[in-house]
Amino acid sequence: MKNKRFNRTKKLTHHSTIVNVFKRIWQPENPNSVIISYQKFTNETQIMSVTSTTIVQPKTIAFEQPFTLQNGKTLPRFDLITETYGSLNAQKDNAILICHALSGTHHAAGRHSPSDKHAGWWDNMIGAGKPIDTNKFFVVVLNNLGGCAGSTGPTSINPETGKIYGADFPLVTVRDWVRSQAMLADTLGIEQWAAVVGGSLGGMQALQWAIDFPERVKHALVIASAPKLSTQNIAFNDVARQAMLTDPEFFEGNYLANETKPRRGLKIARMMGHITYLAEHGLGEKFGRTLRNGEYQYNYDIDFEVESYLRYQGNKFAETFDANTYLLMTKALDYFDPAAEHGDDLQAALANVKSKFFIASFSSDWRFSPERSREIVQALVASRKTVQYVEVESQFGHDAFLMDDAAYMNAVRAYMKNIQVSV
Repeated sequence: MKNKRFNRTKKLTHHSTIVNVFKRIWQPENPNSVIISYQKFTNETQIMSVTSTTIVQPKTIAFEQPFTLQNGKTLPRFDLITETYGSLNAQKDNAILICHALSGTHHAAGRHSPSDKHAGWWDNMIGAGKPIDTNKFFVVVLNNLGGCAGSTGPTSINPETGKIYGADFPLVTVRDWVRSQAMLADTLGIEQWAAVVGGSLGGMQALQWAIDFPERVKHALVIASAPKLSTQNIAFNDVARQAMLTDPEFFEGNYLANETKPRRGLKIARMMGHITYLAEHGLGEKFGRTLRNGEYQYNYDIDFEVESYLRYQGNKFAETFDANTYLLMTKALDYFDPAAEHGDDLQAALANVKSKFFIASFSSDWRFSPERSREIVQALVASRKTVQYVEVESQFGHDAFLMDDAAYMNAVRAYMKNIQVSV
């Protein structure tokens, strides 16, 4: 029987409410220390769930100068592949940077051809009339350095050796990404982003932007993210890495030179990761204990529909993603900890930020739980920064930030509408 695909948009608009929770989380002793608002976003206003038919073409931008990474190693040159949506205004003050998560790419919206069956990974968020409205904003998305979708990474040719980087590609950090993104902004003539937006690992980049380049970010939207990984998350990442590192086809990271790839390791890593991106209730409601063939097979093949779904996701990922990129992306997640440079004081790390913040979390996200977002909010409030925080009641776990949930979309839409740009 053919594997069934999980319909990730089913019933989403019937189960969500967003509430700004400042008032019931923090009551500052000094009422003048911060202005706290209370807002409620519901699903009464339905979001158009129409995927874009806009045809977009990626563009590769070359940086011929050496780029020294946080670990001290230097890339002689690098490329960043990008997509843009909308138009940059004359004042160049309507630019939005979208930062992708672990397996994301530059292709966030639209399609590459009329026959392209797959719109970009955040097509429900970006486009004309959508929450990040391209009638108003010029949206820039890139595949990060170290990626495998066109930017310089482990699958690229090392100009110093003429061979594929493979395992020789150095590890990168969130700070390295933000610095390379700043170079991209310089190339585009953008002195300040109207907003930097990201979910999960992308939210960490938005936070790092606000810290490292406070004058260049007006608004930071940090969605389903955290100020650093929990111990449990670091453990999950290591198990995923071990799945690849111990795959016989890994060849110490030089699998492409051996004309193969560690598909088994990639598959297992993705299957495990995917479980952590979803919530138990959502999985149970969708799959339950439904048997694929109606009865037990009494072997080690697929019995349950959830097994079929996970294997499908794992096999698909193993054919499209690069193992070395996965390894370095998870390490960048592990290393992200801006408070570490300030005695583990997040408030001190955020003391000099000048951007306004939108922070969002999802009730069933146990990978990046609401408590982790509240840590960021609490530090911002203590530093008397401007921040709006929303929690989304959702049964779809960490992946909820990618979904077409009306209440969530309405909250982002409302925030983006209030960002002032030149006409």
